[in-house]
Amino acid sequence: MSTDGTSPRPLLAGVAKADITGSPAEQTEDPLYAAVDAARGTDRLYVTALVLRDEATTIALVSVDAVAIAEIGSIDDGYLVNVRTQLGADPGIEAAHVLVNASHCHGVVCADVEARTVQAVREAAAGLEPVHVGVGRGHEDRIMENRRLQLLDGREADVRRAYSLPADEQIASVGPVDPDIGILRLDRTDGRALALVYHFACHPILGVADGGNTADLSGFASRAIETGLGEGATALFLQGCCADINPVRYRDVNDPPDAEAMGERLGLSALRAAREIDCDGDASLHVISEHIDLPREDLTGHIDALEAEQKRLLGSLRPTALNLKSFVSLSVRHSLSARYPADASHRYLHEQSLGRDDLTRLDETNRGLLDQYGDNVQIMEQLTRIQVNLGLLKRHQERYIQAGGRPVAAEVIGLRVGPFALVMFAGELSVQTGLRLKQASPHEYTCVSGVSNGYLYYTPTAEQLRNRGGAQEDSDCFVASEWQGLFEGKALEILGRL
Repeated sequence: MSTDGTSPRPLLAGVAKADITGSPAEQTEDPLYAAVDAARGTDRLYVTALVLRDEATTIALVSVDAVAIAEIGSIDDGYLVNVRTQLGADPGIEAAHVLVNASHCHGVVCADVEARTVQAVREAAAGLEPVHVGVGRGHEDRIMENRRLQLLDGREADVRRAYSLPADEQIASVGPVDPDIGILRLDRTDGRALALVYHFACHPILGVADGGNTADLSGFASRAIETGLGEGATALFLQGCCADINPVRYRDVNDPPDAEAMGERLGLSALRAAREIDCDGDASLHVISEHIDLPREDLTGHIDALEAEQKRLLGSLRPTALNLKSFVSLSVRHSLSARYPADASHRYLHEQSLGRDDLTRLDETNRGLLDQYGDNVQIMEQLTRIQVNLGLLKRHQERYIQAGGRPVAAEVIGLRVGPFALVMFAGELSVQTGLRLKQASPHEYTCVSGVSNGYLYYTPTAEQLRNRGGAQEDSDCFVASEWQGLFEGKALEILGRL
């Protein structure tokens, strides 16, 4: 009962989405470009808006099929402020109650994505209707892997397309994944599904075979969910703590990329869990939005150390008589026959009968050359990794100088819809951060989303930041390691107050 003795109003919800697929003319309205995209097998990118309202609060939860909503990608930096301002005027949603999560796919959106976002939210707000709420959890562990590699020497590397992997014998272990699919289901009062919010942690960067514009894993997953639920239901994807989580077979060179198969697997796993959820109750809304100041890191020392390692590795390259062609030829011959690589066995036996060992000595020389060339290759691969990550560190050091070393303000938002709790943050969070916060949360159903309400690049754990320069997450990062304690403390405080 409410304070005046009447029954509380049920939660109201409305959902809408708009096509934001970019095209050569940046206009997805043009049927010609849409037809060309369809012919290439390109799927569509969407902005999906869910508006929720109870007696005291209205919120808009928005998912955008884009890599981020600021800093990188095809969305302007002013997008969030402009969207919040326009929605504050109509339909009157507080700025801090407009929550935007990027799916983190690497698709290209249309030029007027801001206007289409506002329109989608307004349409959702205009279609509010009573709903019942259910929450649950799905499971999927077959489509992703942790891309950080712990090496035997104590350092870490990562799995990227930008450079080579360390040698197999150097790798000791890999990090964890989070197989949970967090689910918030909203049904109309007649039992028909209205919307399904599903939360999962994985970089949607696999791509499609023809290289076309794509919403990637989450786009295909949403389509599978909507088809499975039917009756006009809408799926809304929330990206989790995906910073160090790749799709499996991300670097596969034997088969074309196929996000559709893995995305449908994710969608079916979410759908299977959603069908077990009973939507039998009302729910109230609670939103808390606060800011914390995160310290920036002066990266000068890290850059100097990496440049010194670069110089050392360059100096360790050894001269060799081989080139790539002769190295491959010799490698094949020595792998086919370690005992008789240079010629047929009877030639060796013939030489031995004459008291000569010319072929044997040639083999010994060639083995040394193979070792030298192989060592040089591994050194060059290390130099490639250093070159890429050093560039990232230098870019963020320039930003440190431009900012005068001042801390950066970061928004931390907590949302609770009945038993469903969500924490949102602008950085790309490592999966360990999400696992730790979920374990410590007072709410059974807790989700943690990065790349939300802005973009702060990678925000690795303090432990991972000891490895600056060794992996992308550690290098494409401008915050100091103290950020983790500040964020996690604020996140848990907010969760406790929701």
